[in-house]
Amino acid sequence: MWLRNITRDIKQLDHAKRHLTTSITTLNHLHMLAGGVDSLEAMTRRRQYGEVANLLQGVVNVLEHFNKYMGIPQIRQLSERVKAAQNELGQQILADFEEAFPSQGTKRPGGPSNVLRDACLVANVLDPRIKQEIIKKFIKQHLSEYLVLFQENQDVAWLDKIDRRYAWIKRQLVDYEEKYGRMFPQEWCMTERIAVEFCHVTRTELSKIMRTRAKEIEVKLLLFAIQRTTNFEGLLAKRFSGCTLGDGTVKKPEVPPPSTNPFLEDEAGTETDEIVIEKSDAEKPKKPKAPDNPFHGIVSKCFEPHLYVYIESQDKNLSELIDRFVADFKAQGPPKPNVDEGGAVLPSCADLFVYYKKCMVQCSQLSTGEPMIALTTIFQKYLREYAWKILSGNLPKTTSSSSGLTITSLLKEKEGSEVAKFTLEELCLICSILSTAEYCLATTQQLEEKLKEKVDASLVERINLTGETDTFSIVISNSIQLLVQDLDAACDPALTAMSKMQWQNVEHVGDQSPYVTSVILHIKQNVPIIRDNLASTRKYFTQFCIKFANSFIPKFINHLFKCKPISMVGAEQLLLDTHSLKMVLLDLPSIGSQVVRKAPASYTRIVVKGMTRAEMILKVVMAPHEPPVVFVDNYIKLLADCSTDTFQKILDMKGLKRSEQSSMLDLFRQRLPAPPSGAESTGSLSLSTPTPEQESSRIRKLEKLIKKRL
Repeated sequence: MWLRNITRDIKQLDHAKRHLTTSITTLNHLHMLAGGVDSLEAMTRRRQYGEVANLLQGVVNVLEHFNKYMGIPQIRQLSERVKAAQNELGQQILADFEEAFPSQGTKRPGGPSNVLRDACLVANVLDPRIKQEIIKKFIKQHLSEYLVLFQENQDVAWLDKIDRRYAWIKRQLVDYEEKYGRMFPQEWCMTERIAVEFCHVTRTELSKIMRTRAKEIEVKLLLFAIQRTTNFEGLLAKRFSGCTLGDGTVKKPEVPPPSTNPFLEDEAGTETDEIVIEKSDAEKPKKPKAPDNPFHGIVSKCFEPHLYVYIESQDKNLSELIDRFVADFKAQGPPKPNVDEGGAVLPSCADLFVYYKKCMVQCSQLSTGEPMIALTTIFQKYLREYAWKILSGNLPKTTSSSSGLTITSLLKEKEGSEVAKFTLEELCLICSILSTAEYCLATTQQLEEKLKEKVDASLVERINLTGETDTFSIVISNSIQLLVQDLDAACDPALTAMSKMQWQNVEHVGDQSPYVTSVILHIKQNVPIIRDNLASTRKYFTQFCIKFANSFIPKFINHLFKCKPISMVGAEQLLLDTHSLKMVLLDLPSIGSQVVRKAPASYTRIVVKGMTRAEMILKVVMAPHEPPVVFVDNYIKLLADCSTDTFQKILDMKGLKRSEQSSMLDLFRQRLPAPPSGAESTGSLSLSTPTPEQESSRIRKLEKLIKKRL
């Protein structure tokens, strides 16, 4: 019991001790607060700002301990005295700065003083609005001379003397550092604040004067002013960090700096006359990204509404450039044949894209907003003009008549005596235009990507050069079609001669017919030239081969149908000729080449399918028409053609009478439903397919003869 009483007494003593300690501490704080407030009021009256700065912070810190005691009248009274002292200090400091640096009147601003320097330290502890007001008034007074010197009505205010504005602020900043650099706390960044405010004022003043004198703005003057301004913005970035820009004065630009993501090569690198397009962006070495310039656009943004002058200038320059390309082509003529280069790209297209790159880079330095969209529209316009005026406009015309050979002369022609409709120079020109169009197509796609990188993210969707790439695709297609038509037309007289021959009078099978020799001659004349000149665009040479095969083979088959009537020996000769043409066509992609390259599978399939059909037609013609059922079934199996028109043509080639043809056609219609499922597979039979049992022994002998001679 006594132990419990002793423990209780000890606890009471502990509580009493803690309460006593807290009371003593609070009384000390109260004493300090009261004395501090008295001293603060006295020092304020005597403008002892150096002592006030340290004391005020201490008084504020001590006052925080009494927040929960504000219900006590004495404590509340001390708090109100502190607030009153702070208000008085604020008004007094502002008045001191107004007296030293009057915002109005002719009185020159006073020099720095220790009183004002200490006043700034006090302002750091007071309401932030006091500090902001001091900064605002000082900067306004410091720039007042600038507004007078560069008034809108002054000659020095115009764009041609824009350098003087930037020279003035440089002098002012040096003067400030020398006179007032130590007066304001370093963390206020007053030098940067003066420069930033100068930029805002300058942007406003330049905008105003350019609106007034918009008609006087020429592109050279505009670019001069922009260049000097961006140089100044770059100088600011080297001198200042941009820490004051977060105060609501200006935001950091979100656009990429003009030195990043150049079009196809680094702007800082060596300029070349041609743009390399072989490597993809993923294969190119990544360049380190330059740091953003927080001052980019802080002044130069004012020029953006007037960039239409620059866009109009580029429109005019590009129009003159296209006209020069047209004139140069007329004066110099088409490019000289040079197969060693694999079909030269016209140098004018490289010149065009080099100019495009310079324009894009320059415009992105001026603005990445709407002016970039306007420039893109100009690019589109002159890509189309280049496609039509330089490329399509210089393609050889096809209005001239064909070779004009007679059947007799064609049958008697010797190798080398025939010339294709297009000359060697014209063929090379077509290939050169095709290669140039392909270059333009690929580079236009890259141009679109680079424009999207340069423009503001919100405008990316408005960059679309699909129409221009389609235009170059059309030029490519037209060029290939011209090459096909030329070779096709050169072969036409030979096919006409074939259809005019008296095939029923052929008495024996000999070497290939003259018309075959003529076709092979034209192929050997044209194809190597085209292949060598399209060496750099191999896929388009393959397209040429495929289109020629798709054009020539159906035409050859149509002329086969015109060969009527045909004797058995005549059919054998035609079959030999057809097989010879088939072998030449299969070898067409590499004909006359020292390097033997396997033909593309897509091309080979077309030739095999088409020429095998021609062979099957002749095999059907050679087959005996008795008994009729066997002949009809043989026809359906070999040709898989359900058309009565085709069957009618076969009968005409065999020379059957109308009465015989009528019964044959009736039988053909009756037999049609039998083999519909196998039509596709039997349609692609080759010569190696075993002949039907009903086929005559003469056909077997002919196949052996063909294999032996080849």
